[in-house]
Amino acid sequence: MIAARIVSTILLVLCACTNLNTSAQLPEIRGTYGNPRTFWQQGHKLDDFGINAIFVHSRSINGEMMQRASQEHVRVYAEFATLNGKNYVDEHPEAWPINEMGEREPAASWFMGVCPTEPGFREYRMQQLRSLVEEHAVAGVWMDYVHWHAQFEEPEPILPETCFCQSCLAAFQKTVGIQIPDGEISEKAAWILDQHGQAWRDWRCEVIIEWAKMCRQVIDEVRPGTLLGVYHCPWTDDEFDGARRRNLGLDLELLEPYIDVFSPMVYHGRMERSPQWVQEYVQWMCRRLDIGPESRVKIWPIVQARDDPEHGNMISAEEFETVLRYGVTGGSTGVMMFTFPSIAENQAKLDVLQRVYNEWKQAALK
Repeated sequence: MIAARIVSTILLVLCACTNLNTSAQLPEIRGTYGNPRTFWQQGHKLDDFGINAIFVHSRSINGEMMQRASQEHVRVYAEFATLNGKNYVDEHPEAWPINEMGEREPAASWFMGVCPTEPGFREYRMQQLRSLVEEHAVAGVWMDYVHWHAQFEEPEPILPETCFCQSCLAAFQKTVGIQIPDGEISEKAAWILDQHGQAWRDWRCEVIIEWAKMCRQVIDEVRPGTLLGVYHCPWTDDEFDGARRRNLGLDLELLEPYIDVFSPMVYHGRMERSPQWVQEYVQWMCRRLDIGPESRVKIWPIVQARDDPEHGNMISAEEFETVLRYGVTGGSTGVMMFTFPSIAENQAKLDVLQRVYNEWKQAALK
């Protein structure tokens, strides 16, 4: 098995290297995800490695980072943890997602979601976003955790039925124009799923679209021209019985008018997929949304570079190079990798990053 895996990886690397980029143009974004602090502490410069974009959690961005990135000719993009309810729901139980039994749904693996309709949480997040773009001239804001409470970053995803809190029930009833019968929450949930299941799924997708609209409005008001991107679940329409739309509430077509860049989270190791899957998904998504290099909407995938020994998946330098190159197939015009700190501590992967990104950088200059 080990020998077969080595041979397979070598073949994939050779294939990826042969096909530098099957798009009509070279990648415009050569990105990293994570704080570059460790990288800088080692005495490196971003532009020496061909990096022209860093994607950083919004709380880590400060004036010093913005200034240094500018000096090294690199754009800064902020990751914005949109529907992550960790810590918030502990202090604001009214925002805790409620399942079909009328109970608080526990954390899904390591992720704790939130009720997307709870007014207090909406106001809290939009104020955070406004403060972010007022304080920092980031090149873009990337919404993260843009889905109803669930966990897709596992080989076997956790897909609970939520949210049946009073806020959601009232909003659904008003939007759809129905009268939910009196009774316990479990009885109301059962009635909705049985009698108005499709309307419930459609409405949940619209709630996610509302979040995209709200983010778009704040960004356009405060700092026009700033890109709005989204990190999202990398499932096709039919996987897990259509769970991307059915459980997560993520409809790519409905989202497209409000988004500048889609960044599917193609973490092949974490999800126990092959490196080839990265290429297959990126190409599927480009076909699905009819996105090419010249389209208004872009696709910049985020690929896995970080080892995950807890779950038994280790990403070799060769495998990292494979998925990095596969990230810019189809109509993709950029790629980033997860995570920068883990790369900075692994010389072999750092060498891959520098070689591949500078290869693309030099080719673009010709």
